[in-house]
Amino acid sequence: MQPQRHAAAAIAALTLFLAMPVTGKAQTSTATQSDAQAAYDRALGDFKSILGERRRQIEAKQPLPNLPGQALYLARVAMISAYKDLTDAVPSRIGKPNKFGIPPAYFDAAIEPLVDEYADIFEVMEAPPANAQNSATPFKDVIDLGAAIARAKGLSPADASAAGLISLGLFYAETNGKQNVRNARSNTYMGSLQTGPSEDRNGQRKWEAIKGTIAAADPALNARDDKEEARSRGTDRRFNHWTNVRDGLMNAHAELFAEIPAIVKTLPDPIEQMKLFELIQIIPTPTRSALRSGDLLNYRVSDPTIMKHLRNNSIFAFGRTDRARSSASFREILGAMWLFKRKFDKAMVKYAEIRPR
Repeated sequence: MQPQRHAAAAIAALTLFLAMPVTGKAQTSTATQSDAQAAYDRALGDFKSILGERRRQIEAKQPLPNLPGQALYLARVAMISAYKDLTDAVPSRIGKPNKFGIPPAYFDAAIEPLVDEYADIFEVMEAPPANAQNSATPFKDVIDLGAAIARAKGLSPADASAAGLISLGLFYAETNGKQNVRNARSNTYMGSLQTGPSEDRNGQRKWEAIKGTIAAADPALNARDDKEEARSRGTDRRFNHWTNVRDGLMNAHAELFAEIPAIVKTLPDPIEQMKLFELIQIIPTPTRSALRSGDLLNYRVSDPTIMKHLRNNSIFAFGRTDRARSSASFREILGAMWLFKRKFDKAMVKYAEIRPR
């Protein structure tokens, strides 16, 4: 009987020993989940608070602080980040799809009205100045300019059409299709394609270099250009829709239009093409290097400054897991640009309206 008692005691001790760390892990897990919930509740409360403050200031016609959209934008980032941390800790909190196309692990569809309010407030804060020179055909202008620049760069009609669609996508990505807007988060970047003064001047110089080719190929577009150039003289040309789009495209994108045939082969989806050209705005040097590498999708970036630029533009910006990334391939970067997809979907719809088959 003695050996049996020893065996029974040993088994009991082992059982207790094995049970102890499991209990500890359960307690730790519960604490992590509770902390994640509390962090999300705080972030959501902060977002609501800043949203309400801006709305009250606008309705009371009070002066807004410098860069009035920055605190609101950061509060939104913090809220989405906290929700992703919450769903990482409590996967059952992942809910239904939302109308913004944000992956459900990052966003609670129940707060859609708050984000609608966010967009409405930004529209007020970024309203064009009183002297802005609007166009009656802003979307067609973007398509026509993109296609004309591509033809001047030697592209075929089909590839020039792709350039027009990509250009329209950029317009939606930068301003959600609003012409001549200001910027509630920057005192530098303005207008339909959100350029700084130096970028606008650089684009103008590049346009002048191909204007003769444009005039020979499309006299009507050149005549419109002469009219808008005269109209914008003596003003901040970034608030003339035509000249800002023209100079923005020439500054950052025109040289890469020549790469469109190869890009289309690698990325046949037009939305993926738009994402790539948007990356020319965000991380121009690595994007050009990736295109030259011959292996675009597997080209990897790891420079901390480049990763910071991506995060500042809502790519790998949400939650501890995403923000901890130290590198990413272009395949991964394109996949993480889900906040842009809704804008590019709008561009596709608008393009189909203007350029029916």
